[in-house]
Parts: sequence; C-alpha cells; structure tokens
Amino acid sequence: MDGRWLARLSLAAGTVAVLVLLLFAGLRSVVLVGAGAAGLAVTAAGVWWVLAHRGVVRALALVLVVAAPLAVLVLYVAAGLLWVVLVSLGLWALAVSAGRAALVGETGPAAPREAPADRPARPFLIMNPRSGGGKVGKFQLVRKAEELGAEVVVLDPAHPQDVAALARRAVDGGADLLGVAGGDGTQALVAGVAAERGIPFLVISAGTRNHFALDLGLDREDPSTCLEALTDGVELRVDLGYVGDRVFVNNASFGAYAAVVQSPAYRDDKARTILDLLPDLLTRHSGPRLAVRAGTTALDGPQAVLVSNNPYRMGDPAGLGRRERLDSGLLGVLGVHVDNAAQAAWMLRGRRGPGLTSLTATEVVIDADASAVQAGVDGEALTLPTPVRCRIAPGALRVRVPRHRPGVPHSAPTMDWRRVRRLAVRMGRAARGRATG
Repeated sequence: MDGRWLARLSLAAGTVAVLVLLLFAGLRSVVLVGAGAAGLAVTAAGVWWVLAHRGVVRALALVLVVAAPLAVLVLYVAAGLLWVVLVSLGLWALAVSAGRAALVGETGPAAPREAPADRPARPFLIMNPRSGGGKVGKFQLVRKAEELGAEVVVLDPAHPQDVAALARRAVDGGADLLGVAGGDGTQALVAGVAAERGIPFLVISAGTRNHFALDLGLDREDPSTCLEALTDGVELRVDLGYVGDRVFVNNASFGAYAAVVQSPAYRDDKARTILDLLPDLLTRHSGPRLAVRAGTTALDGPQAVLVSNNPYRMGDPAGLGRRERLDSGLLGVLGVHVDNAAQAAWMLRGRRGPGLTSLTATEVVIDADASAVQAGVDGEALTLPTPVRCRIAPGALRVRVPRHRPGVPHSAPTMDWRRVRRLAVRMGRAARGRATG
C-alpha cells in the first residue's frame, strides 16, 4: 500500500479509536483511560519494589504487581466496557502500525549501501556446536559450508580455544574471508580480526539471540541461508564498537546488570541470582559508583549504563532491541538512574522519563570510585580497569551477507503524528489538484 494511503489509514484508525471510547463510554472514557494509566504506573512501582527489596516488602510488592492490572480489568468488566477498551486498543495499535509503515516509505531504507562482492577463494569458518541449542548440527552447517569450499573448524566445548588466534592463523595461511557460527561474543572476537586484517566477515546466525544478525537482516530461523553469501553475496560496511582494545558488535553494559552476570550462580539460576543481588545494587549498598562522560554530557551515579554500537531505537515498544543503522558512526548511550518507585513509574514515558538518559557520542568514558568495574561485553562477563574508554570505529568492518535476505532493515522511525498528518494531507491536495486539472 502506498505510504500516503497508509498515513490516511493511520489517522482514520486513530480517530475511530477515540470515537469508540467517546460514543460508547461517554464521560466514563476519561475514567477508563485514567484507570489504565494509573494501573500501569502502580505496576511499574511494584516492579521496582520487587527488585529493590527483599522479604515481606518484596512479597507485598509482588501481590501489587499482580493485583493492579487485575483491578483495572475488573473495573472495565464491571462497567460493561471491556469490549470498548479492547476495540479501541486494537484500532490504536492499527493506527500506530500503519503510521510507522507510512513513515518507512518516507525515510527509505536504513541498511548500509551494498557493494558487489566476488566469491571468496579460501573462506575460513569457526563453528560452535553448542550455540543456539545445537543449531550447527541441526542445520548441517559444517557439511553445507564445506560443500561450498569453506574450511571449517568446529570448536570443542570441553577444551576452550582462542578464536581470535585461530582466525589470525587462518589469515596468515591465506584465508580471504572469516566467518562465525556462534554467539555474539564469539562473532565480535573474530570480527575484530577481520577488521584488523581488512578482509570480509561472514555472520552465521547460529547463536541464541543473534542480535547482530537481526540488525543485518539475516534469517535467524534458518542459519544455513547465511551461507548463500559465499556464492551470491554483497558487502556492507558497518561500524565496530571498542571497549578498551576489545571489539563489540552489539553493546557493552556496566553497573547492575553487568554485576549480576558476573555471579557464578547466574548461569544456573538467572532469576534467583537477579533477585538476590539487585536490591543492594539498585540501592547502592554494593558495587562501585559510576561516573559517565559521553561527549559533553556527564552522568553521575547511574545504576546501569549500556553503550551500544550505534543507538537502539527508543521511541516505541516495537523498536526496542533494534538498531535502525549500523553505519551512523555513533555510539548509543542509555543510562538508568532510579532512586524510588515514583521514578520507576515515570520511566513508562520512555526517553522522556526522568530516570532514563538516552544520547549519542563518538566516545564514552566510564569511571568509578574503584580501580576496576564489571562489564558485560556482547554477553561476555569481564572485569576492566577504570577508567574504561569506549569508542566507535566507523565503517571498520566489511560484512558479507546474502544478496537476498528476509529482514533487510528499514528505518521504522518513532511514531510521529505530525509527519503522518502532513503525508496524508499531501495526498489529499494532490488528489484535488488532479480533479481541478
């Protein structure tokens, strides 16, 4: 559908969503909206109390987290207006979806520019058989890669190997492409070698989360399709993040989350470990106090900081976890500073909430009142001496991807009603011009 028709659909659905509330609920619509917003705020405050306290307070907060949305639901049912709320929410979701789709057509694709790529003569691939629950074996990646002429090294989980050293030896031996079937941490280590040696890098989406593959538009359901880049591929230039001398393709985290993942108990029981450690971390009874400098902006005492290779989308829930671009030449910085339940509730406002700082910079320095800080770098737990310097290397990595891939990222910008309205009005004016002409 044409972007301008999508803009009109968005405005129409949004208008009908409001009219449904007004026509069938009348003045009670104000109460319905207010009750829903209050329920969300109380639930967010309850989540904060669950995370920041132990014992009786945590138990009572957990009851509140469950009871608040149930109470709102009961209110809607008692008023006989549950169907009105559901219909209105459905229409509103349609309005936002159509509006964002309309704006995609306005802003165009966000993917880096593709360049023609010759077939590599000596590709070298490293595969972790345990990644993603055994995707290497499930999709027969070793056999398929070797049939395409690649040399494959399968890691032995019982005997950890230095994958960066493996990659360097391969390049010294004549490899003209490096690739990894594994998690993002392994991807980053080998990507650093590929950037250092100036050869292409191949991402095979065989990990658990595959965040880097997601933003490259690769098929995360069938990693074998990534191998098509060896025979019918194109090349992208993307940025790399560095924390000290270590590469990251996704992000580096500091503060509460980074401290939790350092615990030996985290891998065996994630939920219990988080609940045991977060109260002291969030209330600053343990862990160093962070000080962050991002360009000209300073953040004092955030509980958590995320530095990403290009900024994450923050405008709406549909964008969370995605990066619109991988070639902006900027680090994304998210800082969380929440001291009480009220601030936790205000974080529902997203980037406008007082507890959340979102910005961009080319360099970020993490300091602390300690000689070292714990960090999570693409999911790997590290301890780094302070101050920690994060920087971005624009266009440092040549990535080889299939010419045809299912998730080529497009700029799906934050919903902007003014831009949607202007797009729809432009269509109306164009139609009137044709009629009078």
